[in-house]
Amino acid sequence: MTAVNPPSIAPLDPAAGDPFYRQIYDRFRAAIASGALKPGDRIPSARALTRELGLARGTIDAAYALLAAEGYIQARGQAGTIVTPDLKPRVPVASPPLPTVGDTAVPSFRPDSILPFQMGLPALDEFPRKIWARLGARCLRAMQPVDMVHPPVYGLPALRAEIAAYLQVARGINCSPAQVFVTSGFRHTIALIAHALLKAGDRVWVEAPGYPPTRELLAQMKIAAVPVPVDRDGMRVAEAIRAVPRARAAVVTPGHQSPTCVSLSLPRRLALLDWAGRNDAWIIEDDYDGEYRYVSRPLPSLKSLDRDGRVLYAGTFSKVLLPSLRLAYLVVPESQVERFEQVIQIVAGGSPELMQAVVTAFIREGHFARHIQRMRRLYAERREVTAAGLENVLGKRVRIDEQPGGMHLILRLQGQQSDRHLVAAMRKDGLYAEALSDWMSDGEEASTLLLGFTNVDSQATAERLGKRILNLME
Repeated sequence: MTAVNPPSIAPLDPAAGDPFYRQIYDRFRAAIASGALKPGDRIPSARALTRELGLARGTIDAAYALLAAEGYIQARGQAGTIVTPDLKPRVPVASPPLPTVGDTAVPSFRPDSILPFQMGLPALDEFPRKIWARLGARCLRAMQPVDMVHPPVYGLPALRAEIAAYLQVARGINCSPAQVFVTSGFRHTIALIAHALLKAGDRVWVEAPGYPPTRELLAQMKIAAVPVPVDRDGMRVAEAIRAVPRARAAVVTPGHQSPTCVSLSLPRRLALLDWAGRNDAWIIEDDYDGEYRYVSRPLPSLKSLDRDGRVLYAGTFSKVLLPSLRLAYLVVPESQVERFEQVIQIVAGGSPELMQAVVTAFIREGHFARHIQRMRRLYAERREVTAAGLENVLGKRVRIDEQPGGMHLILRLQGQQSDRHLVAAMRKDGLYAEALSDWMSDGEEASTLLLGFTNVDSQATAERLGKRILNLME
């Protein structure tokens, strides 16, 4: 038996032709038919519903008696009254069709699923759940009334301090806790920056290919995203300066360009910083997985080179811990702290304080640093075995890019295979992939697959999954 919150009973209509007991009966029957109440769900007791609706007990008893007589509900004594367990569940209404590209269905970007080759997920099987559970229980036991009110809109002070200390050591960013603002994810971070520093009609450089939600969010705020090509040294900064020198901002992923995984070269980093300083423009550094570099130590952040206060550094816990935390952070220039405090007071509500407290303890006690080091070794191994397994099976049908870091593989399809069509076929077969074509800004076909490797545990697993891809390619 499952205890659920009952569907709310709207005020009854005294002018209706049906008596009150019949109106109550009709509403419960409709909730059961629609699936809002499922077989085995518990419904309110007659006494509780009497108090809620302010009716006589006999009216509620009459409605429940009619529902029971027709087999909709069953009384279970002290266990309460439930929807009859063996009622046949309602067949769900088919969902509306997904948007299409040509004749190929395109699923929503980054759905909430756990599929083979899922992008954007850390190694869920290796997350230290026991440590996490212990810290969570301790934070719950320590909760005081002051922790139960609205959370600080800037972020828990202790977490802001831990993030600032971590960034100074790990990413070379010299910042104070006051410059750190906790957000609910990258989209929230971009929206916050746009509210604080940009306006409708502004133009912003974005990488091409680049993270699709960035373009979509800017478009929603009527800010023009100007695509700038990417090559082996990252964003072509000189080309962007020639084309749109007076852009108000640039969104870049200098550590591992998203999705090609190349790093922005030092000359281009310096050119970007020089452009921003001379034009009073802003640089938004999205360092979504900068910790995961396998050929050398992680590169210093672009923010660490900023001497003019033009870089806003966006980090996240989604890739290094769990996406379900919905926790990210933004480091703003010292000169902009007051401006962001004003904006956040208006547009942000704060992230759940309990989860922030658990993350704070996780960092403070050294688990965070150890976890990153362990995942860096694990991902290097999993990237190697995944690439080897896929190459053994797919052979000359694909070419896998060599990458210095990141959490996904890039498979260049050989021949005339459409990446969008193959992605659609893989999704139908229960496999995950993303088409690089969907990351392009001009509709260009890239014939390239993006596959996450973080949850592929062995070469044998990669080969087994590769055979399923091969069948779909033939």
